[in-house]
Amino acid sequence: MNATERHVVARIGKPHALRGEVTVQLHTDDPESRFVPGAVFDTRAEVGSGVPRQLTLATARVHQGIWLLGFEGIPDRTGAESLRGTRLVLTEADTTGEVDDEGWYEEDLVGLMARTPDGVAIGEVIALEIGGAQDRLVLRRPDGGEALVPFVEAIVPEVDPSAGRLVVDAPPGLLDLDAKGE
Repeated sequence: MNATERHVVARIGKPHALRGEVTVQLHTDDPESRFVPGAVFDTRAEVGSGVPRQLTLATARVHQGIWLLGFEGIPDRTGAESLRGTRLVLTEADTTGEVDDEGWYEEDLVGLMARTPDGVAIGEVIALEIGGAQDRLVLRRPDGGEALVPFVEAIVPEVDPSAGRLVVDAPPGLLDLDAKGE
């Protein structure tokens, strides 16, 4: 890994109240040291969205267990709404203090082929959804549909980015849940 490699530390969610604060989905184990006023984050957003390439943190607080961030130059709810879906990223050099031996960054997982324990391809990882109780892998199935897989060791016992794959040992019916609603 070189020093210019970038890692997502949070994904901006919905606005909170009227003063420009936003909720965030954490992708860091150490939000207290990451989210300090004055910290500058590079952004990753949809092309043409108008989101600045960098955001400077003005405020950070926890409200009912949810991190709320405010940024310089984003004074109101309308500005906060424009940030929805933006990812806050740091370079590897900026994340050296993080110890996450058991964790994975979304960019490590996207593009990996999900296979059953006996090697059958069941889909490609297209995203990682961060959840309160557990994270979920979003797979693009061979038929073009999507499936959500709880990203827990009991179901995903092996992740091998160098081989371009991970193993999904899904209980019966898990991968068919999305198909039942059609």
